[in-house]
Amino acid sequence: MTKIIMHGCNGKMGQTISRIVAVDETAEIVAGVDPFDGIQNKYPVFSNIKDCDVEADVVIDFSSAAALDDLMAYCREKKMGLVLCTTGLSEQQIAAAQELSEEVPVLRSANMSLGINLLEKLLVEATKTLSQAGFDIEIVEKHHNLKKDAPSGTALALADAVSEGLSEEYEYVYDRSKRLEQRPKKEIGISAVRGGTIVGDHDVIFAGEDEVITFSHRAYSKAVFGKGAVQAAKFIADKANGMYTMSDVIG
Repeated sequence: MTKIIMHGCNGKMGQTISRIVAVDETAEIVAGVDPFDGIQNKYPVFSNIKDCDVEADVVIDFSSAAALDDLMAYCREKKMGLVLCTTGLSEQQIAAAQELSEEVPVLRSANMSLGINLLEKLLVEATKTLSQAGFDIEIVEKHHNLKKDAPSGTALALADAVSEGLSEEYEYVYDRSKRLEQRPKKEIGISAVRGGTIVGDHDVIFAGEDEVITFSHRAYSKAVFGKGAVQAAKFIADKANGMYTMSDVIG
């Protein structure tokens, strides 16, 4: 039985994961952490991770970048694995997570869905062929109007997968409104759309002469991310120290 602390338990993803684990016979949420109350959970909830005194195997984090520093300190002190799902992290926090992985197992992914992680692998191979053929590369991501960071962590991860397939370095471009010039060849345009209740749409567009190839992923429910996070928690619960990704989980 994998014992989990749900960090950000009263958020939408925290509640989604709580429902998934409630019917999972091989995992249990033994405590939650969230500064916001008003939700009845079947496990004890602490307003700050520092106050949590419940023994567990791993923490799943779907909170905010502001709460990450205390969480990493807690995992270091308790020698507890961490599934890090929060996006919008600073370069310093990403570096700190890498350092933490030298002491505990850490799994970090911008997107926990099986489909997105398989797409990343496909993009590496597709880019090797299409970039050599002169295709322009654009990424468009769409999310609900409550999402604060832009572009999404998933869009950046997809751009990184594309970059892995390139033979030379391309620039990531987020805004073209202040320039008046033809599109340079060595750039990847990344656009963000925010509106309504869109769970998560990502399109990677390879635009060539007289043809366009688009790789698309649509998430219709947050459950796809929650299931992946639970799989990841089970995976790293007994793993050696190190930095892992969802690619390690899906094999």
